[in-house]
Amino acid sequence: MDEKIRIILEKCTGCTLCVRACPFSAIKIEGKQAVIDLSKCSLCGACVDSCKFAAIILDKDAAARKDLSAYRDVWVFCEQKKGVIQTISFELLGEGKKLAKKLGGKLCAVLLGDNIESKADEAAWRGADRVYLVNSPQLKDYQDEPYTKVLVELIKECKPEVVLCGATTIGRSLMSRVAVLIDAGLTADCTGLDIDEKERLLLQTRPAFGGNIMATIITPNHRPQMATVRHKVMKEPELNKSRKAEVIKKKYGDGILSSRTRIIDIVEEIEETINLSEADIIVSGGRGLSGPENFSLIKELAKVIGGAVGSSRAAVDAGWMPYSHQVGQTGKTVCPKLYIACGISGQIQHLIGMQSSKVILAINKDPDAPIFKVATYGIVGDIFEIIPALTKEFRKLLKK
Repeated sequence: MDEKIRIILEKCTGCTLCVRACPFSAIKIEGKQAVIDLSKCSLCGACVDSCKFAAIILDKDAAARKDLSAYRDVWVFCEQKKGVIQTISFELLGEGKKLAKKLGGKLCAVLLGDNIESKADEAAWRGADRVYLVNSPQLKDYQDEPYTKVLVELIKECKPEVVLCGATTIGRSLMSRVAVLIDAGLTADCTGLDIDEKERLLLQTRPAFGGNIMATIITPNHRPQMATVRHKVMKEPELNKSRKAEVIKKKYGDGILSSRTRIIDIVEEIEETINLSEADIIVSGGRGLSGPENFSLIKELAKVIGGAVGSSRAAVDAGWMPYSHQVGQTGKTVCPKLYIACGISGQIQHLIGMQSSKVILAINKDPDAPIFKVATYGIVGDIFEIIPALTKEFRKLLKK
């Protein structure tokens, strides 16, 4: 097996220059010779440049010699909570079907959980040709260790060409762990996917440099090609209950399913309005609301028009709203049909999370606020007058 980086022991003097040069603390001295921890090494080459004795060899082309022809099919990890498949998974099944067609492979759904056999049909109805099902009480709720180990085993055994997952809290946690263990590339928070049919490469598009450009990323030397995809940027396929899928059931022992942690309790946040990620209408508030008590105006408007309540990072950092309501680069990415921004200036970190909304209504007293540059409609004025007036009018119109 080719090693991408190795120490020539006959040349190594244990001088520690490479230890000091490594930015990832991946090298240590044992028995007066350098030892590289491959799980930490990023192949940056800093150690090679620092070694005066040419004792370190780095072969970045080793991966290119890996046989990629055995990898086939497009996989979608179908995230479930309490036995309910999340809608982001359906979006990915729709997109995955297009990718599988271009690659000439099958679309496969991966389901992990407890008593979820019936959910295989739902994946089939949304386009899956094959469903990999791992059913165990130990997989009832998401935990990093067992979910990671199961998915790694499945990938090593079945060799998918592409693996997709939602860029949710669970997806971001799971896919990064899996990618490291199988030595694969991973592109996070994608907003677009396509296939280079000639090279069989997944074209993974995501915002970069604070959302100022869109970068398309490829991983030519590694398989599977992995990506997490933002919610609400792809269309769910039509439900077709006549479709059937091949179901492959897998079982694993305690060595794979065990976890060093256990879930004591799951506390659900009680919401009066609908879930932020699923909402077609979102009303968000920011620093301009001046205090937590004024979010009652936002909540009332959201309740009247059947929307969810969002928040800027500034309002969350101030303790006015829980983090679960935060929209932006470090919060949730949303794509509703209508986004109403109240008292939000529109810094780039917030815009990244909501600028794909179909219609954006901005309300701010500052006519030069950046939010107006992305807004479909803008109202310059006092939000404490405008929001109650809007709520009153919407209530009147919706009663009719």
